Amino acid sequence: VADLEGARAELLDERAALNLALAGLRDEIDAQTEAARLAAARREALVALVADLRARETEASAAQAALEADVTALEERLSEEEAARLTEAAAAEALRARLEGAQAELTAMTLALEEERRRAEETLTLLAAAETAQEDLNSQLAQALLRAEERAAALESTSGSLEETRAALVGAEARIARLEAQLAEAVAASEAEALDAAEVRDRLVAALAARRAAEAEAATRLSAAEERAALLAQARAQLSTQQAATEAAQREQALLNSQVAALRTQLSELQALLDDARARESDAEVQLQSLGNELNTALARVAAEERRRRQAEEERAALLQAEAERLAAEKEDLEKYRSDFFGRMRDILGQKQGVRIVGDRFVFSSEVLFSPGSADLSEAGAREIAGVADILLGVIGEIPDGIDWVLQVDGHTDDVPLMPGARFADNWALSQARALSVVRYLVDFLGFPPDRLSANGYGEFQPVNPADTPEARAQNRRIEL
Repeated sequence: VADLEGARAELLDERAALNLALAGLRDEIDAQTEAARLAAARREALVALVADLRARETEASAAQAALEADVTALEERLSEEEAARLTEAAAAEALRARLEGAQAELTAMTLALEEERRRAEETLTLLAAAETAQEDLNSQLAQALLRAEERAAALESTSGSLEETRAALVGAEARIARLEAQLAEAVAASEAEALDAAEVRDRLVAALAARRAAEAEAATRLSAAEERAALLAQARAQLSTQQAATEAAQREQALLNSQVAALRTQLSELQALLDDARARESDAEVQLQSLGNELNTALARVAAEERRRRQAEEERAALLQAEAERLAAEKEDLEKYRSDFFGRMRDILGQKQGVRIVGDRFVFSSEVLFSPGSADLSEAGAREIAGVADILLGVIGEIPDGIDWVLQVDGHTDDVPLMPGARFADNWALSQARALSVVRYLVDFLGFPPDRLSANGYGEFQPVNPADTPEARAQNRRIEL
């Protein structure tokens, strides 16, 4: 019975202890439940905050994409306007060259036209002189023909008188012959009939006188005939000379007529050239006017394109300036926020053991988080990470919109090689595994957004203390957030 009483007392003591333990467990469970509830509420708030941040980030990305599209469009527009401006400038330069060429051609045509006009005036002067000379020659020819006709009439009259003189001479010779015959008969009769000397002398004297008279008359008539013959020869010579002069005048007139015809032909050609030159001058003036209008239009287009290009450049510069100011303001806000953020973190963490803030990093000692050579996060290490993560989750809602942030988890080890047969090949693999273990804990157990996390391992290659001492190696074994 005593043994049973003792056993009962022990059982009662154990029961009381168990009840106490159960009460403690219930209190702990209630605390854990409350903590879980708070964590769930915090997680829900965090999820909502993350969704809002993502929405804001999407809007910011869309706005940035739209702005970049506007900048690209402005650059393309500027390039097109620049190309159009260069094209217009080239066209204007070509028009200037064409205008200069047209002006030079017009100047040459004007000079040629002036030369043609001068030649035409000279030709007209020569033609007028030729016509005057032709009129003079025609007058001289008419006078020569009139004199030739008068001399021909005189020659015909002289020829008639000459014929009459010749007839009279023949009659006189016949009379002389008769008188000689009579004289012979008288001599014969005197001899035959023995006329007396006085009668014969008288008859002989009479016959001789008649003969002398006939001879004188014949001589007179012969002198008149010779004179008329000489006059006729002179008239014929003058007529021949006049005919030669007339023929020469006719030949000269024919030559002048041919020259006048040639001059008229040349004048017609010059007139045609003059008309063609005037037509080309008119066309050139029209073309020059058209080229001038085209040049003015091109210059106006170039000026308008230049104004549009300058306006586009000013708009682009204003947009770039606004974007630069916005980025500068965001950078300033980011720097200010980063400074304020880590200042608040220092105030919140205070002198918390196992974690410190160095610059923009939370540094954890590996001894607090992991066992030697292990990448499994210890319970104490999990609590340390959770404490910092709760702080971060509580303040990420205050991160300004548009700030692209990420929590980078970096694993570092000392330079002591791992033991043979260890789980990891080297310190590099160990540091990577430890960083990944922290990242997975933040995502799987604390609800940290995975797109805001990055795991990296650096092994022993980025020590904070290169000294070969246990203290330095302890400083180098760390996890940085």
